[in-house]
Amino acid sequence: MLSLVTAAEHQYRHDTWTRDREIALLASIREHRAAEPEQAPAVSPPVAVVPRVKRAAWPRPIGAHRAADACTTVCATA
Repeated sequence: MLSLVTAAEHQYRHDTWTRDREIALLASIREHRAAEPEQAPAVSPPVAVVPRVKRAAWPRPIGAHRAADACTTVCATA
């Protein structure tokens, strides 16, 4: 029983120390950001948009091939 209480106390101290450290870190970050001068937002140059290739309205059925991919007779008899 005593070991459970000791373990709980150690865990509480560890959690409290970790939480206090995180709060101090966040406060430090806030202070640094407040001390920085305001900067104008960076303006990026316009990006050229390439139109997408128009695809078929529906997918080909399984096993269907385009005419350009047709096999020769040697392929069909193998």
